[in-house]
Amino acid sequence: MTKQIRLVSAFFTVGIWTFLSRIAGFVRDILIAAFFGAGPIAEAFQVAFALPNMFRRFFAEGAFNMAFIPMFSKKLEADDGAVEFAQDAFSGLASLLIVLTLIAQIFMPWFVWAMASGFVGDARFDTSVDFARICFPYILFISLAALLSGVLNASGRFAAAAAAPVLLNAIIVGAMGGAYWLGWDIAKALVWAVPVAGIAQMLLVWFAADKAGLRLIPRLPKMTPELKKLAIIAAPAAMAGGVVQINLLVGRQVASFYDGAIQWLSVADRLYQLPLGVVGIAIGVVLLPDLSRKIRAKDTDGGRHAFNRAAEFALALTIPAAAALFLAAQPLISVLFQRGAFTLYDAQATATALAIYSIGLPAFVFQKVIQPLYFAREDTKTPFYFAVVSMIINVVIAVGLSYKIGYLSAAVGVTVSAWGMTALLWSGTRNMGTAAQFDAQFFTTVPKIIFATAVMSVVIYFTQKYLSQALVTDGVRYLALSGLVASGIISYAAALLGFGTYSLKEIKQFTKRG
Repeated sequence: MTKQIRLVSAFFTVGIWTFLSRIAGFVRDILIAAFFGAGPIAEAFQVAFALPNMFRRFFAEGAFNMAFIPMFSKKLEADDGAVEFAQDAFSGLASLLIVLTLIAQIFMPWFVWAMASGFVGDARFDTSVDFARICFPYILFISLAALLSGVLNASGRFAAAAAAPVLLNAIIVGAMGGAYWLGWDIAKALVWAVPVAGIAQMLLVWFAADKAGLRLIPRLPKMTPELKKLAIIAAPAAMAGGVVQINLLVGRQVASFYDGAIQWLSVADRLYQLPLGVVGIAIGVVLLPDLSRKIRAKDTDGGRHAFNRAAEFALALTIPAAAALFLAAQPLISVLFQRGAFTLYDAQATATALAIYSIGLPAFVFQKVIQPLYFAREDTKTPFYFAVVSMIINVVIAVGLSYKIGYLSAAVGVTVSAWGMTALLWSGTRNMGTAAQFDAQFFTTVPKIIFATAVMSVVIYFTQKYLSQALVTDGVRYLALSGLVASGIISYAAALLGFGTYSLKEIKQFTKRG
């Protein structure tokens, strides 16, 4: 029980900070929607901001960290030059990203074309290029921050790394609000806030690592045997990350041919990313170093326990979240975003995309649970092969259906390919032994989670019908949405307790430790 509480406590630490970041992200996107609607400025910013984030996931949070964290964790556990290794990795990554940033500045029109060729020939293209040149240096700072976060997480320190993303959204919101108040150009304030936020995030985790005795000082890079091994392990993960980014590129390319669609999909993505971020990121951050340590120590029972509790925790929060997003997509989007330049038509188009994305939410999160089983064993090739299959599924569906259902084909393709990727990842764990097997507690708990979700869904459905008028009435729609959300949370929690899924004492212990 103590191990379970400690693991869930770590999930809560990361999850709460991620939740705060997502809430700040909501405020950011609400302001962008209110100021710019789904017009050319909003779409240009979405493409420009997506560029550094795409490469960040490709280099830092994806391939690099998935290879780096297990190696660093093992060195830290064995007291085998972990800080020296991290410093070499830090310098190497910084050098690579500086070169990439310079190249991007020169060839930015081609980068934007690869993201949204549908913009060519209208004002969105040139605006996107200008915005992207300002935003792109963010990749340098946020990728180094991601490496520093990996160092902190591997050493069992989660708070600072989890808190860093809050700075991004807080700085962007402050910049837009300040520009509006002072009568400045809001679009310029929005774009310039991105690299400033990257610097702030990097400094936060650097000082946290320094305080923990893990000071990383930039120096001239050198290719050590450990870095060669890191590169060999990271290469397949980098290719897998590239496949994932191709999936996203396909969606944006399809959407770029429909006015407003990139903004609609981005807003829908923001909403379903809330549970994905809170649960999926928390699990990925905590589970990978924990599994790496246990595998090194040949602690099969401990590894199995960590995997099962992570899976259980993920499903307990993700299944009801997916059901709620599907059932309440329209009131959620209309109440949160429909104001200013963001019209009823925009809200309806976004809500439809959100409902489709919600179907894939459990698959997205469960991937975060299964992937550490591979990465902890330094196996990055198998997920790459599976990612290629997933990419092919996405491309066929997104492009093939675009002629029938327009921009929604991008959401359908991502959702179907996510379930395909999850199925492939799970099928590949059969040769991993008992550490990758579900235990009796898991099989007892999951049916209860599903039944509790069914109870919650019925409550949300009828509550939404009862509040239908209030949800579209100015002045009371915020209270009505709060009531709808509260009805889902309360009914789900009550059903969990009623089915005996968790005791009230356990819930209090988890919350207190978190």
